[in-house]
Amino acid sequence: MTADRAPGADGRQPGPGRNVAVIGPHIVDVLGRPVETIPAGQGSARLTEIRATAAGTAAGTAVDLAKLGARVCTFGAIGDDLLADILLAALASHGVTTAGLVRTPAAQTSATILPIRSNGERPALHVPGATRLLQLADLDLAALADADALVLGGPDALTGLSGSDLAAIVTAARAGGALVLADVLHPGSERDFSRIAGALAGTDWFCPNSDQLLALTGRADLEPAIADVLALGTGGVAVTLGADGCLVTAADGLTHLPAIAVDVVDTTGCGDAFSAGMLTGLLLGCAPADAAWLGVACGALAATGLGSDAGLESLAQVLDFLSAASTEAAARITAAIGERERVR
Repeated sequence: MTADRAPGADGRQPGPGRNVAVIGPHIVDVLGRPVETIPAGQGSARLTEIRATAAGTAAGTAVDLAKLGARVCTFGAIGDDLLADILLAALASHGVTTAGLVRTPAAQTSATILPIRSNGERPALHVPGATRLLQLADLDLAALADADALVLGGPDALTGLSGSDLAAIVTAARAGGALVLADVLHPGSERDFSRIAGALAGTDWFCPNSDQLLALTGRADLEPAIADVLALGTGGVAVTLGADGCLVTAADGLTHLPAIAVDVVDTTGCGDAFSAGMLTGLLLGCAPADAAWLGVACGALAATGLGSDAGLESLAQVLDFLSAASTEAAARITAAIGERERVR
């Protein structure tokens, strides 16, 4: 907890202060920069920085949500190894509750080595690990009744769960009144889309990147791809476009928001940060475009440091940063925070 995010007299966090459950991939990232080439043979190279972080569309998003003021409990499968210990310690350091994580000796903790180029690009060396072993029996669906929101991060990677299992998770969360946001981990395929369609049908918001959405739907253009998702029954779609910002559905059609220019260090976790910012805005009662602005700001800040937990510090910091790009959006979000504090 950062100093400017101290709880109020009643112990609650400023900002959204809501209970969020996060289900999905929990990955240990080991990152180094800058890496332009891999030395031949047994050669070596000196780097400026090497870090290990809690990452993935569940763990990375959980950390960002906690930084933004949510009370987060995360669910997934991890190994019974040192990598799991590192992951648990990293999550706990940000105040994320990890009681929902299942440790298994059947596979190592999911992990990725990321040699980050000087322009922020990030080739990946990945071990899928324990993520795929999560089963429905490992989840306490009744616990979702206490959640104000559910992030279903990377259902495409949760291959231990059937399409009907994924839909049952969303149904349980919605029955308790939770707002549900989903993302995906992999590049995407039409087969993945068919498997997760039942879950997306009950989801309030789907937040893939543009390449993932086109691959999932088999479309060549984003507008028909978004229409395919909405046709399932999904409430809204926010598509991240990298350096081009994002597209978000609204009552009057699609809204394009530009990216916020930053000096890019590493693009790892930018999508997770966007999802965390988007959900935070929605939980504050913001209009979708303003929630997406918060997501864009979070994603931009994540790119300014090494690893998915870098750059983003607090909701107050994000709003200060956003105010330079859209004073109006920052003012509306600030007003929403004030209104929520007034009624609590």
